[in-house]
Amino acid sequence: MTLKQLNVAVDIGGTFTDLLAFDAETGRIHQAKCLSTPPDFATGVLDGVHKATLNLKQVESFVHGSTVAINTAIERTGARTALIVTRGTRDVYQIARGNRPESYNILFQRAEPLAPPHLTFEVNQRTTAWGEALVPFDEAQARDVAKQVLAKNVEAIAICFLHSYQDPSDEMRMRDILRELDPVKFITMSHEIVRKSGEYERISTTTLNAYIGPRTSKYVSNLENLLEHDGFGGRLLIMQSNGGLMSADTAKRVPVAMMESGPVGGVIASAEISANLGYENSIAFDMGGTTAKTSLVHGREPAVAEGYYIGGYADGHPAMMPVVDIVEVGTGGGSIAWIDEVGALKVGPQSAGAAPGPICYRRGGTKPTVTDANVILGRIGVESFLGGEMALDREAAIAATADLGKPLGLDAVTTALSIVEIAVAKMSLAVRGVSVERGFDPRDFVMVGMGGAGPIHAVPIARQLHIPTVIIPVLPSHFSAFGMLMSDIRHDYVRTHLSALNKLDFGELKKIFAEMLGEAERMLRGERVADDAMTFQRYLDLRYEGQEFAIKVPVSEEEIASGALKTIRDRFDSIHDRSFGHAAPNEALEMVNVRLAARGIRQKLKMPVLAAGAEPKPRAIRKVCLTSADRFEDCPVYARDALAAGAEIAGPALIEEYGSTTVLFAGDRAKIAGTGEIIIQVGALQ
Repeated sequence: MTLKQLNVAVDIGGTFTDLLAFDAETGRIHQAKCLSTPPDFATGVLDGVHKATLNLKQVESFVHGSTVAINTAIERTGARTALIVTRGTRDVYQIARGNRPESYNILFQRAEPLAPPHLTFEVNQRTTAWGEALVPFDEAQARDVAKQVLAKNVEAIAICFLHSYQDPSDEMRMRDILRELDPVKFITMSHEIVRKSGEYERISTTTLNAYIGPRTSKYVSNLENLLEHDGFGGRLLIMQSNGGLMSADTAKRVPVAMMESGPVGGVIASAEISANLGYENSIAFDMGGTTAKTSLVHGREPAVAEGYYIGGYADGHPAMMPVVDIVEVGTGGGSIAWIDEVGALKVGPQSAGAAPGPICYRRGGTKPTVTDANVILGRIGVESFLGGEMALDREAAIAATADLGKPLGLDAVTTALSIVEIAVAKMSLAVRGVSVERGFDPRDFVMVGMGGAGPIHAVPIARQLHIPTVIIPVLPSHFSAFGMLMSDIRHDYVRTHLSALNKLDFGELKKIFAEMLGEAERMLRGERVADDAMTFQRYLDLRYEGQEFAIKVPVSEEEIASGALKTIRDRFDSIHDRSFGHAAPNEALEMVNVRLAARGIRQKLKMPVLAAGAEPKPRAIRKVCLTSADRFEDCPVYARDALAAGAEIAGPALIEEYGSTTVLFAGDRAKIAGTGEIIIQVGALQ
């Protein structure tokens, strides 16, 4: 019998696929970075497994984060989808909300529904908001509808009946009728995805799940088969948007939960690492090959939004699912620099991706990117990139960048420095979006710089926003995969239950929580979570009477059991005051939703403690442009794996490792923590 001792995580990005494996017996960490392989991303996963020379028979858990789900939605390459709704609500999905995000854009159009009107069907049934059957389910008419739907040659079906979050029985009856006629069709029922009010958002989320379901479930099944073919017999877990993990079977049934499965891993790891170093508040900054992402961690807890828009607020599709609150901009290492119609230099959002990639990769790229600019400036080593596995073509990057700058009267170096400065400015705005614009002072936070390109740009971003400390974690270019290894299994449950807070029936509330707990425990046990590894956090969504939006307020089992109304009320006032700068303690409150977050705690990866050693010595001196295009200065280059605990380095300097480079400027001081992180005290703006 082969001992299962490895835990593996794979994160697929737009340019690279990152693999990280932890050997629980020896403490050894294996890593691999391969170019992503669109459209068959599973090939890139196996490339990483083979490059790291892993024996899949020894793997206990294989955690995977993928962009397949969100790319399917954004690129509109999903299934031909039918929508079945309550009679009289056929146009809800098409009408959407009455807002107009781009008020002055006369050409503005909303996103086309993923289930078009001619594939939307009505069934005679109606349930009230209190769960009562107002119009009984018409089974004969429902059978006729089922035959009409299947005659349209659809690949997926979404069922969303009015107020089915209170009583889902009619949705289940509709599913059973469809199953009698077609046992294998991909079917999504709204109560399986989200059980809360908001008809348009419920329909959108349900339809979205059905639309991406066939392609995403096929991808997960294909990955399962490929891994099993190579001897894998452990647990395949999929990263969710909420920062937790789910089983492959759950992912195939609810693929909408994995929309943002890649980026959130880094946020989870940022919260864990910064807390271990004594920092309660941090800003996670992840810059990869295609985009840059940032998220705020306050009090060790990543910010979680209860809904978001796939494809952007203006013309995207709402998904009523919990997601780690991430602001994303189209600025990555592969972002292409270009000149617009009025002669201004721009960067992104177009990306060279993995194919053809930046010019310096020698894979056919012809347009200058942020990576090319950093190579020209000497911040990325030509011979040391990816540990020397991939030699870069600096001369080709210089030639193309010089051509780009000619209309502006700029040489290659000035153009390259301008590209980097524009990218830094765009990413700084994203960091402001999760801090200043949410009422937080970035000076009260540390920044965790990760991703292949994050450590290169983290310090200048921090300097612009007066963030005093930057942490470059161990294995920054694999940090999202690292975060997946540190994530727990998690499922979120919600039920709409409207009640004035001062009239709240705590007995009824206990009953609702008990039902949700039972469902959560069954789910976790099905995913092989031991009872003593299960934890549950309860929440109430509260708001002032008459308001539209609610605040999620944590409550304990004891507070529910004792009916601690005043404690719950005071906690709401405190959260409201912190979030908005004011509260109204005398105003009446009402409860909207009941929530439960269920976790299956997994063993956490622990980094080995470094030994103290000699003073750091640079392995090379390189000419690097840091501040002015007419000045290349001699800059010491250190190998990160040669730095001992307590080592200190003053900028300007470069610290190179496999997959990334940390750039220190004049005035910056770096110190190596006992667990290997680089802690940088950011100098003043020069």
